[in-house]
Amino acid sequence: MKQRTLFSAALVAALALTAGCGSAAGPAAPTGDASGKLVVWDWKSGDAKAASYVAKAKAEFAKQHPGVTVEFVAQPYDQYYTLLGAAIQAKRGPDVMLFNGGGQIRDRVGDLAPLDSYVADDRSRLSGWDAFTKDGKVYAEPVTLQGHPFYYDKSLYEKAGLNPDAPPRTWDDFVRDCGTIAAKTGAKCLALGNKEGAGIQFFLSAVGSATLTPQESTDWIAGKRNWTSPDVKRVFELWKQVNDAGLNSDGPNSTAMFNDAFALFQSGKAANVIGLMSDVGHWKDFAEFLGADKVGVMTTPVVNPAATPALPYDGGIGYAVAKSTKDPKLAADLVRSLSSTDALKSFYADSGAIAADTSIDVSAGGPAVATIVSEVKTGKPALHVALSSKTLDLMGRLSQQLLSGSIGVDEVLQQLAASDKG
Repeated sequence: MKQRTLFSAALVAALALTAGCGSAAGPAAPTGDASGKLVVWDWKSGDAKAASYVAKAKAEFAKQHPGVTVEFVAQPYDQYYTLLGAAIQAKRGPDVMLFNGGGQIRDRVGDLAPLDSYVADDRSRLSGWDAFTKDGKVYAEPVTLQGHPFYYDKSLYEKAGLNPDAPPRTWDDFVRDCGTIAAKTGAKCLALGNKEGAGIQFFLSAVGSATLTPQESTDWIAGKRNWTSPDVKRVFELWKQVNDAGLNSDGPNSTAMFNDAFALFQSGKAANVIGLMSDVGHWKDFAEFLGADKVGVMTTPVVNPAATPALPYDGGIGYAVAKSTKDPKLAADLVRSLSSTDALKSFYADSGAIAADTSIDVSAGGPAVATIVSEVKTGKPALHVALSSKTLDLMGRLSQQLLSGSIGVDEVLQQLAASDKG
């Protein structure tokens, strides 16, 4: 995969100016020295739900390194990777930085320090390592698991006269039940937001698990992707057909996934949503509006009888160490503190994130989270996480064109195949 290191001179200059002013866009001085300070960039530490998590991680680290100051700089998520890339290019980047698993980190490993020698003792305790691995080397330690459960609103199923404890098992049954729900409640079938191009990622991983054969899924994750496969084509055909049939919430291309689409689901305007299992758009958010006992999690309805649907998940977010840091072991110790069991317990309790440490007790969280954690054992890697960020960006744009009818499925697959090989 090509590393995304080209950024405009104007952006780099702007970053340097804001950094010099002490803005949140960057540290006021070069970081990474061994004089007792580490700078962390992320998009979580400014969230009130992460306050206890950060405090416990810092306390854990301070036990080992009492003289070291740790500064967290929270960045806006929608600008995060652009700002981070510009900061690294300008040699003003942080020592430790947060990454999504998959293409976002794999495209940037040239700027990161391999962590294998520092995190060996955590390998058996944590799950989700593959999403932060490239060419056999680990570049971040997982904090959460990220996946795409197929959530449903049990109340709407009940109102439509359907059994909420027996959700549809096949795609045909799912479409039939959606028709019943629409007729009796007025609710749409699926809440969808694709303004950012993210909706297709969720759809590919969730519906793909019920469409591709086990061998096709294994090959896909291994990089042997057959974009001309009838099963792959079927996923993209369904993406268009669901919208053409009026099953999606209105205006998906103008609806933000975060958090407008999730709001449609939790307000009872859509019966189903392919959501998340991290700390937003997930079981805990939905339970606050629907009630914990009314949030259902179903296995994705089977499209292809030869498929074996499973929860699509990977490592969600994880902290990495900059190659440029002066003391990589010190920085790696901070990464380990950010993934410590005590810190992750707080992150789960306050935000509802499914921690990479799956030994954490979730039994008090309700049936939805219990189902999700139980399905982690048989879950499979999410299909979209195997793609490069370049291909994901292209897929997002093409998915919008598919919904608008300005492009056909065959052309979409041709463009994605070319990007995937590039």
